[in-house]
Amino acid sequence: MNMNIADTIKSKYGSVATAAARGAKAPCCGGESSCNPVTSDLYSNKETSALPVEAVLASQGCGNPTALAELKPGEVVLDLGSGGGIDVLLSARRVGPSGKAYGLDMTDEMLALARENQRKAGATNVEFLKGTIEAIPLPDNSVDVIISNCVINLSSDKDAVLREAFRVLKPGGRFAVSDVVVRGEVPADIRRSMELWVGCIAGALEETEYAARLQAAGFTDVGVEPWRSYTIDGVEDRFASAFVRARKPEIKSCCGPTCCA
Repeated sequence: MNMNIADTIKSKYGSVATAAARGAKAPCCGGESSCNPVTSDLYSNKETSALPVEAVLASQGCGNPTALAELKPGEVVLDLGSGGGIDVLLSARRVGPSGKAYGLDMTDEMLALARENQRKAGATNVEFLKGTIEAIPLPDNSVDVIISNCVINLSSDKDAVLREAFRVLKPGGRFAVSDVVVRGEVPADIRRSMELWVGCIAGALEETEYAARLQAAGFTDVGVEPWRSYTIDGVEDRFASAFVRARKPEIKSCCGPTCCA
């Protein structure tokens, strides 16, 4: 990741974690007015009521990937850019004690907050890892499901992120993320804005490009489904939250002397 962008993201989300730890909600997406349409009404009261309030306050997402992923008991799930841990803790409940939920984040303040939220929630099938989403610190073929919530758009090397996601997924594994996408042309000044990049907007891919990059990384069954559009700085309906799904192909078995030739 570009170090200027990485440092800015760390500073931004470090402030979010610090605010959440003291019981406050930090503004996101460049300010409170543009934040609410992106982050509001993503989780049910039933989901959030059983979580530490600090995990909810730290949430900066644009969807609910835990519901999108259709997690099953016993699965191993990895959340890229796990922040205060809201999606990891929800995932841990879905996969149950026979499963495992990993969270990956590069921001020390967020990791400290997430681990404290894990303690408060009593989640024993959870592990938070420090690292970047461009270099995931897990072995090949070790994860059943990858989720992420409005984080991949922040990366300046999205191809590396998708390659790493493909690497760590088991054959047949699922990629099920919420992310911001672009629909059509976007003014260059918005693309250049670091504030909006950190706020989840300027780094977003055009929806067909997102699908193409997933396919280039090796994924199949790719789908990008925008579900909520926004007006940003007077630009209407060019940015949207989307559900992004894909699958790592199964390994084909060889049943004869010539089928693997």
